Amino acid sequence: MNTHATRLTTLALSFFALSLQAQSTLTKEQQAVLAGLETKSAHYGTLSKQIWEWAEVGYQEQKSSALLQDELTKEGFSVKAGVAGIPTAFVATFGSGKPVIGILAEYDALPGITQDAVPERKPLETKKAGHACGHNLFGPGSVAAAIAVKNWMQKTGQSGTIRLYGTPAEEGGSGKVYMVREGLFSDTDVVLHWHPGDRNGADPSTSLANITAKFRFRGISAHAAAAPDRGRSALDGVESMNFMINMMREHIPSDTRIHYVITKGGEAPNVVPDFAEVYYYVRHRNRAVLQDVWKRMVKAAEGAGLGTETKMEYEIIGGVYNLLPVASLAKVMHKNLSMVGGVTYTPEETKFAEKLAETFGTSFGSIRKPGEAAAVSPFSNNDLLGSASTDVGDVSWVVPTVGLSTATWVPGTAAHSWQAVASSGTSIGVKGMMVAAKTLSLTAIDLFKNPALIQQARTDWEQARGTNFTYEALLGNRKPALDYRK
Repeated sequence: MNTHATRLTTLALSFFALSLQAQSTLTKEQQAVLAGLETKSAHYGTLSKQIWEWAEVGYQEQKSSALLQDELTKEGFSVKAGVAGIPTAFVATFGSGKPVIGILAEYDALPGITQDAVPERKPLETKKAGHACGHNLFGPGSVAAAIAVKNWMQKTGQSGTIRLYGTPAEEGGSGKVYMVREGLFSDTDVVLHWHPGDRNGADPSTSLANITAKFRFRGISAHAAAAPDRGRSALDGVESMNFMINMMREHIPSDTRIHYVITKGGEAPNVVPDFAEVYYYVRHRNRAVLQDVWKRMVKAAEGAGLGTETKMEYEIIGGVYNLLPVASLAKVMHKNLSMVGGVTYTPEETKFAEKLAETFGTSFGSIRKPGEAAAVSPFSNNDLLGSASTDVGDVSWVVPTVGLSTATWVPGTAAHSWQAVASSGTSIGVKGMMVAAKTLSLTAIDLFKNPALIQQARTDWEQARGTNFTYEALLGNRKPALDYRK
């Protein structure tokens, strides 16, 4: 074993030892909550595997949403479905009065990526989507936490409200934005969330604000050889726009992210296409910078239309804020994550992890070891910048919000990869999901029992947000883009 690998293994064992020490400080009440969750681990694992099998994309998660709603209804929650004009969105509530603690649940899959739950590449020809971001675990894990907190409230007579938000279409559909816009978080004191990942951590972190849109060009069809002068190519419009956007990359802040796919480019080379479409994402941590770059992108699209004599129109599909971290809440979450501890593998799971890790390569850093899944990352007071975007960002600007990541994937796994799909469908994924459920439960209970934590969080949040802040959705007043995956 090389020196670096030895250091990583030692580090993982050190964190694991600290986690065991932290677990010994659990109260009997906390131990009872965690034990209750552990007894239902297999049940929640079954729910997660069912949603993994369905792999329903944004705003089409009818079966996944119904499954979670049914679980909550059977547990005594009052469920309101179809909120904010979204058929697959729901709010489940137990209890009454203050405080109101919310937990977010996601359950949409990603299109265009499928994989069996095995450690070698094996696409599933019967599917068109897969849970490459682990939302099959996110939904059931959050539901498990909400039910555990409900059980604790019933047992102890705790007053207040626990609320589970079923939030569809996180992957580009901005489902939570419409729920925020509808005022569904207006009386909530704190919102908790989590996300699948390849490590365990609860640092105060931020993310990239994001605007997504489909640009559509309409031209005139003609025979591409016999009468090309009669045609006006919509695909030329798309490609001209793409060319200008790619030149623009040199003249925008270097930490901006722009990506696109041509979703429609024509049907046959000998027919000048009269319709073409390109789907764009643009991201930056600063919303003002994002909006400036977005305006320049629209100008490029307009210029492409003029230059190719095609008609251009665009539709904003999604728009999300950056996450607003609250360090005082993150400390509470991290304390509980440390007490719960990370994910330990069985020998069989270790073999799976080692085989999957062989597919990662070493181009982007050192190989990570399966044992690192047992570690909990040290807490950092610095606001860590994530490289992705999430509609949780909008929630975090209207109510104090805190989240964590758990090792549902083999260490070293990239999000939105076939390896993430594979891990999300295994017992490794379920174990990470239950770490999240336990941590969310303990954190919610802390907030119920100690109102001073909520008050401190609100004070810190208001200071970070600024006194003159007014929420305005980046996607404007449009209705939910229910057909954006069709």
